[in-house]
Amino acid sequence: MCGIVGYIGGKTAQDILVNGLKRLEYRGYDSAGIATLDDDAKPHCARSVGKIAELEKVLAAKPHDGKIGIGHTRWATHGGVTVNNAHPHRAGDIFLVHNGIIENFKELKAKLGSYEFKSDTDTEVLAALINSKYDKKTSLADAVAQALKEVRGTYGIIVFSAREPEQLVVARLGSPLIIGLGKNETYIASDASALLGYTRDAIYLNDGELAICTREGVDLRNLSLETLNAKTETIEGNAEQIQKGGYDHFLLKEIMEQPETLRNTLSGRINLEQGTMRLGGFGLSAKELREIEHVVIVGCGTAYYAGLLASYYIEQIVPEVTTEVVVASEYRYRSFHLPKHSVALIVSQSGETADTLACLREIKQRGAKVFGIVNVVGSTIAREVDGGSYVYAGPEISVASTKAFTSQVATMLIFAGMLAEARGGDRSTIAKLAQELSALPDEIAKTLETHADEVKALAAKYAKYDDALYLGRDTAYPIALEGALKLKEISYIHAEGYATGELKHGPIALVDSTYFEIFNILKGRLFEKSIGGLQEVRARGGKAIVLTDAPKSLEIEADDIIRLETDFELLTPILLNTLQQLFAYHVAVARGNDVDQPRNLAKSVTVE
Repeated sequence: MCGIVGYIGGKTAQDILVNGLKRLEYRGYDSAGIATLDDDAKPHCARSVGKIAELEKVLAAKPHDGKIGIGHTRWATHGGVTVNNAHPHRAGDIFLVHNGIIENFKELKAKLGSYEFKSDTDTEVLAALINSKYDKKTSLADAVAQALKEVRGTYGIIVFSAREPEQLVVARLGSPLIIGLGKNETYIASDASALLGYTRDAIYLNDGELAICTREGVDLRNLSLETLNAKTETIEGNAEQIQKGGYDHFLLKEIMEQPETLRNTLSGRINLEQGTMRLGGFGLSAKELREIEHVVIVGCGTAYYAGLLASYYIEQIVPEVTTEVVVASEYRYRSFHLPKHSVALIVSQSGETADTLACLREIKQRGAKVFGIVNVVGSTIAREVDGGSYVYAGPEISVASTKAFTSQVATMLIFAGMLAEARGGDRSTIAKLAQELSALPDEIAKTLETHADEVKALAAKYAKYDDALYLGRDTAYPIALEGALKLKEISYIHAEGYATGELKHGPIALVDSTYFEIFNILKGRLFEKSIGGLQEVRARGGKAIVLTDAPKSLEIEADDIIRLETDFELLTPILLNTLQQLFAYHVAVARGNDVDQPRNLAKSVTVE
């Protein structure tokens, strides 16, 4: 969740650390701080509550010119939002920043006896533990390794000491860290976006690894301090991708760039002439695809809803395969059974989602193959799966996911097409899916352009409401769930998503003139049943908004209607979702909210 940066080299560390923290703001945080060592190995620490702009005010009063330092943006877990609870934490000669959770911190705290703690955090306990091991005969790396052997939980840490001012010690278990290699300088970050523009050469730390970072390079070890071979990889992306590009918010930019990012997702994966689809990273032969009988899709939040939508299509075009979609935070603790010939699709934008990663490992232990559908190159999930595909949506900076959802769904639909083709499915249906996927970027562009003003006006009309229901049937049901999530995430309006047929089973009791309802209504076999739900809501005073692909010849009575003009037969729900994204954005703006960094949320959920 939080952001970590570190630097050792010839430049002023303070400037690099602050810039890195700004690039990690999207991850969500409530306080920030940095610690540096000056040329005389004198430590300086500055911390503040609130945005990084507040930290910059503190630093402006007492600027530091040290060439080594660490920085952190904190999202509160243990202890409230206070300066004392902000990172970096100091214990004796030890300065430390930490992502993750130390589960046995109370036990460790008791062992430390008379040490006087200044914060309520588990992180300070870890700093104190390292300091307790750090005597005159022990190196900093040895003290860190000894302490981490006593820890239960997750961590990504950077540690420095004034006693050994020419190094930073980093280690990870379940929380990502990347070491960037420069010329006579070394960078560290919890996300590659903080390294863009400085270096493209990086070492992605694996769980259980520790690294001693100096200006000259990196000495990679395990917790027994045995030397390991470090693999240098190339960081993808560029600094321009993490700029707003003239938009008022990253969220709006990411909504509007979906045609482009989706083209990246689809590039080289669809052959329209042959009506075929391929995801090379899965590495499955036609025989192996034919043997699959059960697909479990694992995700959290938006990734879960992407999987749910994809499951409807898999069922339609590969009816012989059973599809199960599960919430990772629940599935990891269930006594679940995986039938023979099962595979799992592990869906995560960041590739670091803690609950999803735990499911991956549990499923893998049970002998099933696991395939990743992730956006971040080099992420932990991408490194631990048996295969899979990047969605290539580019950096998603706004906390609320938009373009990643669209690309995740598209990638899973290509997988569905591969399954269908291998099993001798209906060629016309497979070809139709391939055609609509290929046309989807242009259809999204047309939808956003045609209805932008209409959606903005609609948002202004309903921005003062505090309650909403989102409804849909069949493939529009997951879209209703995702639409409600987007609205609540960034507007703070209480919003719930339901299958329209479930109205009579409880939710209709909420309907009155203080609610508005968004109906996602698709033309076709369930159109009339969807209209029935709409009429039930209007009869009870609800304010009904309809998003539909039904032509004007199909009469609809509602307070507001947005009609799409599309020839799509399969993928219309994705178009409806782009309207919901834009609606949620404009409602949040109208309510004066922090659209890109909504309260209490973080982009990458790396703790349970």
